[in-house]
Amino acid sequence: MPNVFQTMQSIFKIPELKRRVLYTLTILIVYRIGAHVPTAGVNGQALSAYFQQQQGSLLGLYDMFVGGAFSQATIFALGIMPYISASIILQLFTAVIPYFEKLQKMGEEGRKKITQYTRYFTVFLALVQSYAASTYIQSLPAVEGQAIVPNPGWGFTLLTMLTMTTGTIFIMWLGERISENGIGNGISLIIFINIVARYPTDWLNTFRALRMGSLSYFGLGILAVMMVGIVAAVVLMQQAQRRIPVQYAKRVVGRRVYGGQSTHIPLRLNTAGVIPVIFAQAIIMFPGTIAGLMKGNIVMEQIAAMLQPGTPVHTILYVVIIVFFAYFYTAIIFNPVDLADNMKKYGGFVPGKRPGKKTAEYIDSVLTRITLPGALFLAFIAVLPQFLQSGLNAPFYFGGTGLLIIVGVALDTLQQIESHLLMRHYDGFMKKGKLRGRRR
Repeated sequence: MPNVFQTMQSIFKIPELKRRVLYTLTILIVYRIGAHVPTAGVNGQALSAYFQQQQGSLLGLYDMFVGGAFSQATIFALGIMPYISASIILQLFTAVIPYFEKLQKMGEEGRKKITQYTRYFTVFLALVQSYAASTYIQSLPAVEGQAIVPNPGWGFTLLTMLTMTTGTIFIMWLGERISENGIGNGISLIIFINIVARYPTDWLNTFRALRMGSLSYFGLGILAVMMVGIVAAVVLMQQAQRRIPVQYAKRVVGRRVYGGQSTHIPLRLNTAGVIPVIFAQAIIMFPGTIAGLMKGNIVMEQIAAMLQPGTPVHTILYVVIIVFFAYFYTAIIFNPVDLADNMKKYGGFVPGKRPGKKTAEYIDSVLTRITLPGALFLAFIAVLPQFLQSGLNAPFYFGGTGLLIIVGVALDTLQQIESHLLMRHYDGFMKKGKLRGRRR
């Protein structure tokens, strides 16, 4: 613990790091303020009451990622999700469309082009999603005699599209400002703060459950111990790597000798990150969402009943989809053939494996083996909330996508802070050395 407090003190002793941290906190505060500014023409209380019934649907999942802004129809109702969707789609394009694959290999210029295309695509998706959101909100029935949209029509639709699309563009700009001038990945931190924003409500629900007797202090203690253990396991799996040794042969260029060093390729057990769980949740919640919109359709209602959280069909199908997308997304973002070719180009090889095709096959086989435990762990975290709520009567949602995102973003941000601290100590040491040399 003393080391933690010393590190926190060091953050505010370094002017540049202090400025970055305060800048990041300021941007996040601005974002959270904007998340409470309502869109014109919407009865926020009636809409929020309607969404209380949609927690297990796809819309409830979307609302979690935007920090409850969608259920209140604020100017940030779409959140950063159009940008996330655009980034994932462009990433898939780099694997199947030669033009985008070429851009990815062009270095910094290619990445700038892809970023520009991602922004344009974000605006397009925001326009489409805002139109769908405005149409959906207008179609909702009145709640307790209160109309959700008192004055529906094209005027409301156009105003909502303009407001929500502008809000998404502003959020995208805020995220880029954090990445450039703050600390951590701005887009990830915005999703992080949206999920954390729900924690005060969870704490209140826990206190209410203790007071009403639906949750005992002993049960809360068991939950607390399990939560600490699960978080530690998530951290371990997020950091876990399989390191493949790589040796670089010596090369003589002119009078200089290059290479001759040993390094390694870090293959993560969870290469795909949280994407498989997001895809799986979207797919498995889709029938329930459609059934909610198609009242009276017996077939859709039966399918939705079979896929209710906690049923055997839901659990088995959920796990299978997560494992499938873990392999699918890993195959898209990681290309062993390109890695082996680049190693061969610079004189690198895996000891005991021939450069080129054999090396690519070896890396692919290792990646295939280590992806399975990573995918199964993702599935375990994804179905964990169901068992906590049904088995231990937990009054809050713990696990799933939210936990994976929070741990991943927290680790990434802490690593960036650590690198700034190490850099500062290194610079200070060099400055002292120069001063001593001058005195001598």
